Amino acid sequence: METRHTATWVACTAAALMAASGCGTHGAETAVKVVDKADGAMAALARATDRTEALRSAEVRMTTDTGTSGPVAMAGTYSWGDGYAFDVRMDTEAAHMQAVNHSPETHVLFVDGVYYYDVDTFRSGPYKGRDWIKVDGSAVFGKKGSQALAGADGSPSASMKGLKYARDVRNLGAQTVDGRHTTHYRAVVDQDHMGRLKDAYGEGSPMSAATGATSIATDVWVGSDDLPVRLRQKMGTLTVTMDFEKFGRTVDVKAPPAARTADLTAVIEAQRKRGQLGRQG
Repeated sequence: METRHTATWVACTAAALMAASGCGTHGAETAVKVVDKADGAMAALARATDRTEALRSAEVRMTTDTGTSGPVAMAGTYSWGDGYAFDVRMDTEAAHMQAVNHSPETHVLFVDGVYYYDVDTFRSGPYKGRDWIKVDGSAVFGKKGSQALAGADGSPSASMKGLKYARDVRNLGAQTVDGRHTTHYRAVVDQDHMGRLKDAYGEGSPMSAATGATSIATDVWVGSDDLPVRLRQKMGTLTVTMDFEKFGRTVDVKAPPAARTADLTAVIEAQRKRGQLGRQG
């Protein structure tokens, strides 16, 4: 099997997980003081956070751009009711997965801290007859970083929870997004207030090399129902945009049978240690 492009498609799905998992609510001991004029924006974001968290799942369209290999589109369902999971379809060509999947879209699952990619059936070798690739999240982020992202706090609401540690919170006014009336808010969380997310892409981590992130710039477009319509995060060279189509559609994301999976965790772990994740090639 050709593995030279695995860094590209694993980095794309890893970046999507990072953005949706947000800053977390642990590890940042003090909030940045918010000036009075931002109080209204913070209150609106707090309402949106609470509503998002309570609904536990959403249908999402997402675009991930690591800044090195072009944008990759994904769409599907994210669930955060009992741990963090997703079930999405990803553009195969944009993610450079043609060597392992001839379908235009690749089915991707994330469950119990593990990524699964539906691919062409292996015709020979040690994985003969298997049609899913498995990659443990620890191979991408390291054990500590993987735990920070895949726990119960992983969800789009976690991204917005982290904004209470933001500086320069602004209400940018009314905007129409996907035909829906929204209010656009922008906030920046600096490196000292990233909480547990620093474990995943802080200094010395593989994703730090990919993003160069020293802060998180977050834009949230909130609808009249106090739910996010769009969430965009920029971390160094990485940009992830999530459009929320429908909330509350709960799905039970299950891992494929072990007999059908080819475990490439060791391959990705080796690429991470060589500093290849996040680079095309």
